[in-house]
Amino acid sequence: MPQEISVLAMLICFFVFSLELLGQPEEAEWRDTVELYKEEKTLLRYYLFEGLRYVWLDRKGAFCCVSVLNEDWTCKDLHGCQKGLSPLEQSLRRRMYGANIIDVPVKPYTKLLFEEILNPFYMFQVFSITLWMIDAYYYYALCIFIISVISITISLYETRKQSVTLRNMAQLVTNVTIRRNSGAEECVSSVDLVPGDCVIIPQEGLLLPCDAALLAGECLVNESMLTGESVPVLKTPLPAGEGKYSSDTERRHTLFCGTQLIQAKGGMPGCGGAVAVVTNTGFFTAKGNLVSSILYPQPINFRFYQDAVKFLLILGCVGKSFSSDLTRVYRELIIRSLDIVTIAVPPALPAAITTGTIYAQRRLKSQGIFCISPPRINICGKLSVFCFDKTGTLTEEGLDVWGVMEGGTDGFSELVPEPRRLLPGSMLSGLACCHTVTLLRGEPLGDPLELKMFESTGWTLQEPEGDGNVLDAEFGGHKVLAVMRPPTRIVSRFPFSSALQRMSVVTVAHGGSSALAFMKGSPEMVASLCRVETVPAQFSTKLRIFSSEGLRVLALAYKPNTVCISDSVVACASVHRGEVERDMQFLGLLMMKNLVKPESAKVINILRLAHIRTVMVTGEKYPGLYQGGFGYHLAINGKSFAALCDYFPEYLPKVLMRATIFARMAPDQKTQLVKELQKLNYRVGMCGDGANDCGALRASDVGVSLSEAEASVASPFTSKTENISCVPLLIREGRCSLVTSFSLFRYMAMYSLIQYCSVLILYTLKTSVADLQYLFCDLLLVTVLAIVMGKGAPSEELHPCRPPASLLALPVLGSLFIHTCMTILGQLAALFITTSQDWYIPLNSTVYGTHNLPNMENTSVFDLSGFQYIIMAVVVTKGYPHKKPLYHNLVFLFVLFIHFALMTWLVLYPGPFFSRILQLYNITDTDFKMLLVGVAALNFLICFVVEVLIDLGFLNCLRLLRGKRPSKKLYKRLNILLSDSTSWPPLNQTLSPTSHTVVCLS
Repeated sequence: MPQEISVLAMLICFFVFSLELLGQPEEAEWRDTVELYKEEKTLLRYYLFEGLRYVWLDRKGAFCCVSVLNEDWTCKDLHGCQKGLSPLEQSLRRRMYGANIIDVPVKPYTKLLFEEILNPFYMFQVFSITLWMIDAYYYYALCIFIISVISITISLYETRKQSVTLRNMAQLVTNVTIRRNSGAEECVSSVDLVPGDCVIIPQEGLLLPCDAALLAGECLVNESMLTGESVPVLKTPLPAGEGKYSSDTERRHTLFCGTQLIQAKGGMPGCGGAVAVVTNTGFFTAKGNLVSSILYPQPINFRFYQDAVKFLLILGCVGKSFSSDLTRVYRELIIRSLDIVTIAVPPALPAAITTGTIYAQRRLKSQGIFCISPPRINICGKLSVFCFDKTGTLTEEGLDVWGVMEGGTDGFSELVPEPRRLLPGSMLSGLACCHTVTLLRGEPLGDPLELKMFESTGWTLQEPEGDGNVLDAEFGGHKVLAVMRPPTRIVSRFPFSSALQRMSVVTVAHGGSSALAFMKGSPEMVASLCRVETVPAQFSTKLRIFSSEGLRVLALAYKPNTVCISDSVVACASVHRGEVERDMQFLGLLMMKNLVKPESAKVINILRLAHIRTVMVTGEKYPGLYQGGFGYHLAINGKSFAALCDYFPEYLPKVLMRATIFARMAPDQKTQLVKELQKLNYRVGMCGDGANDCGALRASDVGVSLSEAEASVASPFTSKTENISCVPLLIREGRCSLVTSFSLFRYMAMYSLIQYCSVLILYTLKTSVADLQYLFCDLLLVTVLAIVMGKGAPSEELHPCRPPASLLALPVLGSLFIHTCMTILGQLAALFITTSQDWYIPLNSTVYGTHNLPNMENTSVFDLSGFQYIIMAVVVTKGYPHKKPLYHNLVFLFVLFIHFALMTWLVLYPGPFFSRILQLYNITDTDFKMLLVGVAALNFLICFVVEVLIDLGFLNCLRLLRGKRPSKKLYKRLNILLSDSTSWPPLNQTLSPTSHTVVCLS
């Protein structure tokens, strides 16, 4: 992707402009920018990097991200912005923050061409073509030049096309209505929005061009573009508290840029819509952050790619070391030396090793798995631990109501399987009202759990204006959020929060005669907020029984809300959450059955047999002995995990090695868990389906989002299959791609070394390889074989061992060394057999290079090297256990057959036409030609047997000479340490840190 500021030449440009004295802002609001107003003219210094603006702050003595100016805003500060900004204040902020636009740079073709030519790959190509032209290899140089031009043209077109596509997706310019401090509403372009602007959201919704905090009303939002979550989310107003505002902790009250607001209501009395205040613009928004991650991705730290660069340098050094004394003519010495370097370093190697990845990406797409980061396909082959979200990933998305039990001072009642059979009362009303379900075109939408709960009551939901009754539409001067039948109006909602583990609503009966507050959430949290005498004595026992059976348990509570009675001026919509959620009366328990998807246990068992560790990470309560295949385990909840991170960092790695289930984990804790596992040198995969998993999906080495969308920026991989069966498939394709990349790398290296040996031998004899012989070997033989070699499909099963990722390992280097030796011996054998014949005619010693063609030495070496290119394609192509056997790749087999037949024909009877074109010597001795074919067959047999022995670990005996060394991976060393320890984990023991906080593992 094009970059706004080149990493190679960082240019920091300072834009200087004058700010006139236009007014004096409040010090508390503008903290760092107040100095701009104290002088008549002040310089604002800033620079742009990767789309983000950095301004100079004298207070900190450094350039800081401009977003620090509003990072200390509290929820109360945001509510104070409802009055709107003046045109003067907005203009000043716009100069500080810049335009509200995610501007993806689209470079012109001339600049792209210049940057592409400066690529080391093409610089090497230009150098090679120039050298070949000097050395009179005109046909070969022209052919490579044409291929390079076509490659550059395609690359430029695709790069610019991707930039234009991303720009069209990222840029969003629309008209929005904002409120001025005078109270007037004004329609402005979204480009002019600044943090602090008060935005009026129309009832029909809009595509939001900024991040904003919802202050009044409710919004139904489709966030699938950002999170992959297909179910619309209901956003509710931000509470006006003193706490610092953060979009991460206040997701339920934050509207994100690029999301589609489907409808808005309850924000302004007498009309529809909602009110929000802008919190971030441009690249500082959630959408801008995702676009930035696409434009400027984090470098992939994968050993295979690092070793590939090192290996190219090694080949270059090898090529240079053997090219110092080939001729006594100084000019010829330079040309021959440089020519051998261009042969030793295959310029097509970087492109060749991506062939397997391209084929794997196509196969994944045909299986409904979409990838936006192809290099991560190879990383899939090295995964050592895979984390799974629970609800919607391992289990069904929807929960079925299993039953309810009312509770009171006398204990729990009998289990009622269907809530609609409950007698009219507070329990039934709580089940029907305590939710965020809303109507869209007459259809109820919301969280699947709440939909099931609501539907089980038999009540109906209506829009407040549905029957034309004004009393239903408003209450106490505020918009009614929902109307229930039997008659009940929901006038205030406090949505579910992962941190609070609960939600609540305030309802009033028809006519405002009575008001009730209902709360539902985790049983422990709800019970802690209820009066002690209302909680049954058997509460803990019942909860433990239901949880051990794998049921999802919720508790409900209520209390009369006297503040809202009789349509008082102090409306229910203004009641604080803390006042509502205290001194509640316990109502009972709701049990829901979350069925495990039938594929989950099978997939987890497959991963276990493949020695890939599985971990469940859920925001829910620890579900007992989980039936999805996790078996017996050490379970850690979110509070214990936080305590381990903060107070027991020395114990954390050991706990991570043994814990299988992480329950009650907040979204940021899921992300932290992934990073902590990576610190142990695990290659971590993560599979999830909801917004809470986005951070962990992006932090993991391989993130898989289960979504109906074809692609989601929430993770590198998106699967349209709504179960985890895609995970083994992805790992199998990753292993296949990695093995294919290894095979292609070794093949291209061997092709280079075979040609290198041929040229060295012929240069020593004062002759050379013909121009069209180069073309024949490079294009017709090697390129075609490399293309079809990568088509091999993955194995049907996951093997316990993972493929290697290091190209500089002993088996790889040993294999290349042995095959190179066999190559040299084979070519020398062909040469010596030729020179020992009675009809052999020595070379003309007065002529050098291609002027000495055709000759017998060149023909014999060319014939055998042609076979060697084909032989190496067979030898280095791996099958079992990560790929299907070679005979399943029918296209490759067909090409091999054609190439063997072609080379045999060129050796036995090339004919006068092809002899003249390829400058081959016409040898008439048929027995000699058959002997050359036999030498090639012997070469194939020896190389094949050697490769089989290497695969069986023949070279591993050399490692015994250095002794046994500890693994470089921390988790392997820890596993050995813990396996030898009988006192870990310290179950039912209290660990005391230096502070007063304690944690107990059980």
